[in-house]
This record gives sequence, C-alpha cells and structure tokens, in this order.
Amino acid sequence: MTMNDPLGDMLTRIRNGQQARKEVIASPASKLRVRVLNVLKDEGFIRGFSEGMDVNGKPQLNIELKYYEGTPVIRKLQRVSTPGRRVYSGVSELNPVHNGLGISILSTPQGVMTDHAARSHNVGGEVLCEVF
Repeated sequence: MTMNDPLGDMLTRIRNGQQARKEVIASPASKLRVRVLNVLKDEGFIRGFSEGMDVNGKPQLNIELKYYEGTPVIRKLQRVSTPGRRVYSGVSELNPVHNGLGISILSTPQGVMTDHAARSHNVGGEVLCEVF
C-alpha cells in the first residue's frame, strides 16, 4: 500500500500515541521526517528520537514522547500543507501561532526550520505544520 502523505502519517502517529499515553512510538523513516523531528526536539516538544530497523529490515524512527505532569506537551499538532493543497508563505506573511506560544514548521530553501528561524533568516517557504 502506498502512502500519500508520509509527514501527515507521522503527525497522526504522534497524536494517537499521546492520547494512548505511550512513551515511545514507531514511524517509518525518511529524511523529511528526521528533519521535522529535529525541530520538534530542539523546541522541546518531544524528548528525542532514534533511528533503527523494524522486523522486516526497513528503517524506522522510534520517537520518545514528552509529558509534563501527566499531560502531553503537544496540545495541538496540525498539518497545514497537504499533498493536495500546498501552502506557501513569504517571510512577511508568517503569523505567530497562538500569540507566539506555538511554532510553525517550514520547509525553506535553507532547510526545515521554525517560523522564528525563518524570520531571522529572512526566508519563506512551505508551511508544513503547526505545533502548540
């Protein structure tokens, strides 16, 4: 079975894992997923992740979810740009998420970064998701 939206699949796995109070979830590996997970780890939304192999020998990411006093750190994780509707934003059009408490993750020509980093580098790009 082919997957149309690999990043959306990973975000859904994270949301489902947090609702089930899992400590670690697994997701197939890709370069884009690793870059998005690096941003989530740097911003403190996940504890960390590691790369490994699943039982069939395919690359897999083991994502360690983060909780604070029993509640998930990520309150909202929403895909913005989908394969059917791409959303691009210039640097002047980047709006803060929840008055600056959340982040937008962008894919820019300089790599995957948060909206704060995109403003400081004066670059826009495709808005992948919003995290709060």
